[in-house]
Amino acid sequence: MRDAVIVAAVRTPLGKRNGGLADVHPADLSAQVLTGLAERSAIDPALVDDVIWGCVGQIGDQTLDIARTAVLSAGWPESVPGVTVDRQCGSSQQSVHFAAAGLVAGHYDVVVAGGVESMSRVPMGSSFADGNPIGPAFAVRYGPEAPNQGIGAELIAERWGLSRAQLDEFSLESHEKAARAQDEGRFDDQIIPVTTPSGSVVTRDEGVRRGTTPERMAGLTPAFHPDGVVTAGNSSQISDGSAALLMTTSERASELGLRPLARVHTAVVAGADPIIMLTAPIPATQKALARSGLAIDEIGAFEVNEAFAPVPLAWLADTGADPKSLNVHGGAIALGHPLGGSGARLMTTLVHHMRDAGIRYGLQTMCEGGGQANTTIIELL
Repeated sequence: MRDAVIVAAVRTPLGKRNGGLADVHPADLSAQVLTGLAERSAIDPALVDDVIWGCVGQIGDQTLDIARTAVLSAGWPESVPGVTVDRQCGSSQQSVHFAAAGLVAGHYDVVVAGGVESMSRVPMGSSFADGNPIGPAFAVRYGPEAPNQGIGAELIAERWGLSRAQLDEFSLESHEKAARAQDEGRFDDQIIPVTTPSGSVVTRDEGVRRGTTPERMAGLTPAFHPDGVVTAGNSSQISDGSAALLMTTSERASELGLRPLARVHTAVVAGADPIIMLTAPIPATQKALARSGLAIDEIGAFEVNEAFAPVPLAWLADTGADPKSLNVHGGAIALGHPLGGSGARLMTTLVHHMRDAGIRYGLQTMCEGGGQANTTIIELL
């Protein structure tokens, strides 16, 4: 029976908004990570059947199927196609799911899954342009306003009884874990340095705040409601970045002399209330565990995207997962959240952590616009 394995996973450093990567066109940012993936794996790009690329803001610099533009910008053969995927924040995790399904079905033998977002060059919400994504039928069911993720985070905090102090403490720990991971070189094997148009080279994630204190966190103003608990400090950072995974089957990997890192064990998607929007990782995780036959305590590592601190905290409360195994090298609050590239970034971080720590099973999930979530369980090989 055919399977889907990950043989290499790389990412760029994550740049702060208007930071070190802001001058790099997202197609070129993608191209550099594709080049790095080919070099790290020693794969001939001509063997790649498709590049499946997540991107949320498909407008301006990121329009016209940026996956294909990235392939050509990387100097890969013109025979390699590319397709761009949008499942909001989970776009590149969905790319991994599509790649895995294609491999198991026999549609692909070698495929790249990943994504990109340059939020400096294509600001969040740019794709709204002058249009209105809320049509009459949706408005009748849910109201005329587009659901707001920040308000959704506030609703989660209220429903799960999460205090401002709890959110800030979780966020502070995210920065501390990310700083420790940087200092210990935990990201070194996964990061592809990025050369900017000026010739400078970006090698480290820019969002990690060292020396942040509970007092500084407590002094930040609520971002979405005057009396709310969600602030810029306990929310993910607006970022630039890209990540990519090389995937194939066990049989084809053996033929090519490639050593798989992990197998895609289970992949599911789920939907939930689109107004609170950010709770779908809970039913998606439950669905993945049921389908996999695994219990939560058999999973040794979790990556739950830190879109807002209430999301992973509510997820922990409902799943009963071990907090010590969650986002052990920090999450999007510290590292950043380049929307379309985040799913592949989390997967890259997860598979490297599992390899380094000898963890058999890892689970990744992330909330997505419209009240959706992907969950992926991977198995170390």
